[in-house]
Amino acid sequence: MGDRVKVLLDTHALLSWLQEHSSLSSKARRTIAAIENQVFVSIATAWEMAIKNRAGKLEISELLDGLEAKLVDEGMSVLPISLNHAVKAGGLPLHHKDPFDRMLVAQAQAENLSVISNDAIFEKYGVRRVW
Repeated sequence: MGDRVKVLLDTHALLSWLQEHSSLSSKARRTIAAIENQVFVSIATAWEMAIKNRAGKLEISELLDGLEAKLVDEGMSVLPISLNHAVKAGGLPLHHKDPFDRMLVAQAQAENLSVISNDAIFEKYGVRRVW
């Protein structure tokens, strides 16, 4: 990769990485694996995962137990939600109605992060996307 990049994983990318699914693109996988890169996981992603687990849309109870330790083991950093992030997310144009993805957009914009996602909607907000 050469240059150090800072990336934010969306929920699909994080789950694919932690569950070792082949649904990640090779570029996404290389970017996450590169030791020189900073990989962030938003609090919003953990929140979305917990909601989907509770609703029965995902069966990831074991993954959620000790999630923060798993992220540390993977060399990932937790990205808190700041007041600035919340205000920015609330003011975004409605290209996308998913509140969790809108938070990721706001965080990526505020913190100058690329997003690892298979969802091209991030590009409508001018966010760099790795896939």
